[in-house]
Amino acid sequence: MNKLMWKMTAAVGLVMLAGVAQAGGNVDAGKALAEKYACFSCHGKDFNSPIDPSYPKLAGQHRDYLEHALKTYKRGDGANGRNNAIMTGQVKPLSNQDIKDVAAYLHSLPGNLAVHR
Repeated sequence: MNKLMWKMTAAVGLVMLAGVAQAGGNVDAGKALAEKYACFSCHGKDFNSPIDPSYPKLAGQHRDYLEHALKTYKRGDGANGRNNAIMTGQVKPLSNQDIKDVAAYLHSLPGNLAVHR
């Protein structure tokens, strides 16, 4: 009986993890979108070496921050939006799920971001 309970608990845990992973975005779908929209052309092939120092490093960045930034670029120059013609054009066609997927992919990459105290 104990073995059966352990298997059932493990199965329920795996189902819950799968739901959490999907809610956070799909890394593979995000990778495909990042390639389709050529994000690397400005942010660098490794997403750690942007072509201009004013462009952010994206690899390893917090997923929720990336989602927020992409949504504000999609909002554009209006209230609570960001004004950048290139980024606004890039994210306009993205759905909310696409944004979650891209954020999950970029978050999954090894980054070299550092916090200074």
